[in-house]
Amino acid sequence: MPSQKDIKGRIASVKNIQKITRAMEMVAAARLRRAEQRIEALRPYADALRRMTRRASEAAENIPRLPILHEHENVQTVGLLLITSDRGLAGAFNSQILRAGLNRARELQAEGKEVVWYASGRRGVSSLTFRGNSPSGEYTGFTDRPAFADARDIAGDLTAGYVDEKVDRVELFYNGYVSALRQEVRHETLLPLQHADIMGEQEESDDEQGDGGAAIDQSRSLWIYEPEPEEILARLVPDYVEISIYRALLESTASEHGARMTAMRSASDNASELISDLTLEANRERQAEITQEIMEVVAGAEGLR
Repeated sequence: MPSQKDIKGRIASVKNIQKITRAMEMVAAARLRRAEQRIEALRPYADALRRMTRRASEAAENIPRLPILHEHENVQTVGLLLITSDRGLAGAFNSQILRAGLNRARELQAEGKEVVWYASGRRGVSSLTFRGNSPSGEYTGFTDRPAFADARDIAGDLTAGYVDEKVDRVELFYNGYVSALRQEVRHETLLPLQHADIMGEQEESDDEQGDGGAAIDQSRSLWIYEPEPEEILARLVPDYVEISIYRALLESTASEHGARMTAMRSASDNASELISDLTLEANRERQAEITQEIMEVVAGAEGLR
């Protein structure tokens, strides 16, 4: 049985840890609000750019002869970009991305395809390296507050790998932000554009419903392009890749802060429960010591008689 002194020492250490977890929870909550504001400001622009890219690709009679728009005939090598965080203590935030990426890699390898890894965040880089999957691209040091320049660097490497035919397809895994309590793993195809998951299609289909629910045919005749859609598409595709990665980085940042806030809140609650249990144990130990002392006093009095 631990002594009363040992129990009091454990209570003091748990209280110190609880102070840290509560402070981390408050910091994560403050950062989460700022991350939410950045996502809310970016989402309309990102959705509009993706819809514009899709419309231009549908209207283009001939896809411009640009390497980035060229669809490789045989898909033998697939690049997987995992967006994780630089720090831990965020529950299952990083592990679920790694699990989804590794499961996808096993599926591709079962089909006879080769996997090239790219990782954003120290947690993803270290985990892949530990498993013997050294990333071809490592991007760290900015997950708390990613900038558009960071997304441009990642997009440049992925685009160069696709153009140089080092990869035949690029897929993206990240935590999509739903709420502070809920983050969902999202899997998107980034390149080639012909198979890309261009967001905003559902919103556009809703907008295309007229009064009374009648559908309006959004054909090419309803859109006038200047210059030609082929030239517009050539300009939009690099921006589309960059903004898609930037949006994923912002979504992942907000998800990280939400997951860390939730994890630290749970840790604080568990610390409170542990402190209550240890206090009860200390009181029982103190009561046992008092009872033992009383018994010794009574036994000594009986012996003197």
